[in-house]
Amino acid sequence: MKKIELAHSPDADDIFMYYAIKFGWVKTEDYVFNNIGLDIETLNVEALKGTYDVSAISFGMYPLIKDEYALLRTAVSFGNGYGPKVIRRKEKQLKQNFKVALSGKYTTNAMLFKLYYPKARPVYMDFLEIEGAVVRGEVDAGVLIHESILDFDDSLEVEKEMWDIWVELAGADLPLPLGGMAIRRSLPLNRAIEVENILIDAVEVANSKKEELCQRLENENLVRISDKMLSKYLDMYASDESVELSALQLKALDRLYELGFEKGLFSELMKTEDYLIPKEYEGLRNS
Repeated sequence: MKKIELAHSPDADDIFMYYAIKFGWVKTEDYVFNNIGLDIETLNVEALKGTYDVSAISFGMYPLIKDEYALLRTAVSFGNGYGPKVIRRKEKQLKQNFKVALSGKYTTNAMLFKLYYPKARPVYMDFLEIEGAVVRGEVDAGVLIHESILDFDDSLEVEKEMWDIWVELAGADLPLPLGGMAIRRSLPLNRAIEVENILIDAVEVANSKKEELCQRLENENLVRISDKMLSKYLDMYASDESVELSALQLKALDRLYELGFEKGLFSELMKTEDYLIPKEYEGLRNS
């Protein structure tokens, strides 16, 4: 059996996409997947070290690991008219150098935030702690991500939607890139293709059995939210749009990396498609 370390976040959309494998709903051939759940910023840092075979990552940090990891086409999260939110206390007026809580320096939302608010002073903390830090006045504002965007304290309001920031920076109405999966380049190409195909199947199966899977995730206390809120969140970030990168999503990623290059965050301009697994190899092997 071939063992693959599969690292993902404990957030509802990641769990939804990967537990189809865990529950045995997907044929994994002769692979055994060892699921590892860590918050996204920890996964970003571990990806910089090359720790796991396959890992969820923030799209905004991928250029930093492109030589060690290839991007997978599946298990992707994009916003489309929605996304992370910059929140503050209702009575708070933000100055140019306001103190803001972000969920990690390598996250996509942190990248876009710093491009839009270059004079703000970021501090980094677990995303579950951000709302409370803003309520208590420990920071002037915070960027809410994941499930926390759906419901927050009545004393807070949205200063800016990350979706609006993205559209303004990108100069186009493209889906907002958030996170995806990367696979270690040291794996043989044929194995990388097989793993990607298994994960594509897992996301497709999860979508086809969404109601059953949601119920089981709730019953086994595997997610932090439930019922209608869980369904709403999964409709946003774990849907048919998550199965395989589309041409429009690729265009959005290219624009993200172009922005990073223009602002000096990345050393070279890259085209996303050049860093995907070359699927044509599969056809050559079977011809």
